[in-house]
Amino acid sequence: MTGLAAELASAEPPVVLDLRWRLVGPPGRTDYLAGHLPGAVFVDLDSELSGAPGDGGRHPLPDPAALQRVLRAAGVRAGWPVVVYDGGDGMAAARAWWTLRWAGHAEVRVLDGGFPAWAGAGLPVTAEPPSPTPGDVTVRPGGMPVLDAGSAAGVAADGVLVDVRAAARYRGETEPVDPVAGHIPGAVNVPATEYVGVDGRFPAAEALRARFAEAGVRPGVRIGAYCGSGVTAAQAVLALHRAGYPEAALYVGSWSHWITEPVRPVALGPDPGDPAPSGS
Repeated sequence: MTGLAAELASAEPPVVLDLRWRLVGPPGRTDYLAGHLPGAVFVDLDSELSGAPGDGGRHPLPDPAALQRVLRAAGVRAGWPVVVYDGGDGMAAARAWWTLRWAGHAEVRVLDGGFPAWAGAGLPVTAEPPSPTPGDVTVRPGGMPVLDAGSAAGVAADGVLVDVRAAARYRGETEPVDPVAGHIPGAVNVPATEYVGVDGRFPAAEALRARFAEAGVRPGVRIGAYCGSGVTAAQAVLALHRAGYPEAALYVGSWSHWITEPVRPVALGPDPGDPAPSGS
C-alpha cells in the first residue's frame, strides 16, 4: 500500500478509480465526495460499468461505446496501469477489474482492503475533485471469458459452475433480492465468505486452491462462476485467477438473468440437485 502511495506521488501515477458501491443504501458517490485517494475518479458501478437492468439481469455488460466514454473521461490510457478500489469488501472493485480486462485493458490492480485500509494506514486522503487528462483507451470486448445462460448450463453439466451466494439462497430457502429462489441445476455452492474476508482480502493462493478444489475445481475442467447479478461472482473470478485458474468464466447476468426465462430449470436444496419447475 505504501508502494501505491509512492506511485501516486510520482510524476507518472497510475489512474485510480473509486468504485465505492452498495447494493442498498446511500450511493457511493457520497462517500467519495467526503474523501478519496489523491487523484481518484469516481465511477458508478450501476450506471457506468453496467448496462441498464432488465432482461439481461441487474448488472449486464455495458455498451462498449458507452464504457469507452466513461473510461476515457476518467483518464484511462491504452497500456497505462489502473488501480481500482471500493469501500472495503472488494466486490465492486473486482467487478471493475473484470470489466476493464473484459474490455481489453489488462493493466488493472485491485487495492486490497479498499478505502478503509488506505485511510486506516494514515495515507493521504483528499476531498479535492480531480481533473484527469482525457484518456485514449479503446474498448475491445472479449478480454475475459463470458458465460450466457446456455453456456452456464453447459459448465454446470460437464465442468464446475460455482454459485457464490449465501447457502440459504442457493438452497432456495430465502431470496431477498430476486423473485425466484433456488440455483442453476448442477451448480455447486461456495459462498463468498469461505474464500474472502469481510475486508475484501483473499487468503494465500494455496488456501484458495484448496477451497475451490473441494468444489471440484482442478486443471483441465471448465470453470464458471455466478451470483445474484455478476458482482460477487466477479470477485470469485479474481480469486480463481489468484488460485491459478485464469480461464474461469463469469456468468455476467447470473441468477437475475437466469430467472428471466420461466422455461429455465431451478434446483432447490443443499446439493447440485435435479431441476424443479422454475418459480416453484
